[in-house]
Amino acid sequence: MNIALHIALIDELCYRPFPAEHGPSDVGASGPGRHVAVLDAAADGDPARWAVVVDQLEKDRDAVCELLASRWGDTPPYSLQTVLLRTGQEEIPAPWAELSVRARLAYVWEVEGTGRWVAVAVTDRDPPRDLQLLALITDIAPP
Repeated sequence: MNIALHIALIDELCYRPFPAEHGPSDVGASGPGRHVAVLDAAADGDPARWAVVVDQLEKDRDAVCELLASRWGDTPPYSLQTVLLRTGQEEIPAPWAELSVRARLAYVWEVEGTGRWVAVAVTDRDPPRDLQLLALITDIAPP
């Protein structure tokens, strides 16, 4: 994992225009009001190794978040479990609802001067899926 490249990509996405339509992008996926970048991925289908891979991706997430926190301030973990539970009773904006289906928690910052939010999370909710370290950049505030 190259943390400097991850930080550079997040910085670039904070200013990259959002496309008018949803679809794949050079970094993952993009659509109106959001970019989702895959910073790292592990396509290890071995259930016995799943916990080990999650642990490594969480360490990588923490390293990225440490640098972002030095820039934008410390932030407590944001519970996506609560967001997921709320989707049954209220309208949750798409990027946050979709992230809550894939990850249990994220670290979130509002990037001053850009009108955008950055969330960094590990997709640890669904063991059969490939595990990913994601960065969500959106102009929609977290619910």
